[in-house]
Amino acid sequence: MKAGFWVSPEGSDDAMTVMPIGYDAEAETKRSVISFLATATGEQAVAECPRTAALLPQLADALEAQRADAPGRLFDITDFEAKERELLAQVLGAGEVSGVAALPDGVTAQIQEASMAGLWRVRFSDAEGRLSADYLEIAAIPHVVERAVAFTADRITIGPEPEGAMNVMPMLAEIDSRMRAHKPGDPSHVINFSLLPVSEIDMEHLQQTLDNGPVQLISRGYGSAKITATGARNVWSVQFFNAMGTIILDTLEIGDTPAAACAADEDFHDSAERLREIHEAYFT
Repeated sequence: MKAGFWVSPEGSDDAMTVMPIGYDAEAETKRSVISFLATATGEQAVAECPRTAALLPQLADALEAQRADAPGRLFDITDFEAKERELLAQVLGAGEVSGVAALPDGVTAQIQEASMAGLWRVRFSDAEGRLSADYLEIAAIPHVVERAVAFTADRITIGPEPEGAMNVMPMLAEIDSRMRAHKPGDPSHVINFSLLPVSEIDMEHLQQTLDNGPVQLISRGYGSAKITATGARNVWSVQFFNAMGTIILDTLEIGDTPAAACAADEDFHDSAERLREIHEAYFT
């Protein structure tokens, strides 16, 4: 049986690419950005996209002012031309965190952190898969994540104890109590399955009770983390993997979006500096 709580919509495991230990995603993206902007093609793209050039200092200023516990700021690029959005994609690169959030009306948000932590690209598609909005957002985590999990259940229904269970019933009682008591900004409560005696029956009943949620995130860095909302409000499955793709820590976090997916205060300042360096070197 699969550890943790994530189950794909088709019921099969989803392969996860894990970056090798020592892989520096930021350095790799920085090299690719510089390589592109230093070419004739890059210079031509810069000359043809003045709106992109004008946007970069605005993003840097917003990053400098942002704090992890403050509301985010949106920059709508939906009406940018394809070449402008492509240049932005080249400049911003791809960072460590990516994922998807599903809303009840069939809208799906594809989430990708830029190589500058705390700067995100969020693309919304309608129920038919058509792009409906394209945003850059500066925040600890995109607001759509909070919107999506707000539709999860605020209570869990605890059914009868399954035959052969060990610890699932007291765990469910603890989860229910903790999730109802949690207030935004409170420290998360962590249940570590790596340290608890739990059986396959326990895990199966726990999965069935909590169910799948609307958010799936992957954080790739030195190893990887898979962060998945369950169907219960404020309850997240957080699994950490080593470079071989083996789970080394399997937990439930009861609280706000897990820190493994979020930008911190120092990230915003560092990202602002880096974006200004790129703008000054290639756009002025």
